[in-house]
Amino acid sequence: MERAVFVYTTYPSLVEAEGAGRALVERRLCACVNILPRMISHYWWEGALERGEEVVMIIKTRASLAERVRQEVKKRHSYQTPAVSVVALESVDENYLSWIMAETEVAAREGAS
Repeated sequence: MERAVFVYTTYPSLVEAEGAGRALVERRLCACVNILPRMISHYWWEGALERGEEVVMIIKTRASLAERVRQEVKKRHSYQTPAVSVVALESVDENYLSWIMAETEVAAREGAS
């Protein structure tokens, strides 16, 4: 059976994250998104140390859809350089894995044709 992955990204606002997350789920590119508001980030950007309040999104999908998810996140994102990381899952509960695969089957078939 295909492997599951999590795609990690951040957004500048809850509104933007919810819009992007809902679109991903509606298109069956993922089974679920978790949106975690109110993260504080400290980072370097264009030579300056920055502080930002962000929203974390964890996207649960199959490995074969990870690139399409990444492209969709980047297409809809307001950041010039969004964080988009695919995290391979070493172990996943069998029932949970089956659910992820079932919910993303339509998009996986579309990508294969």
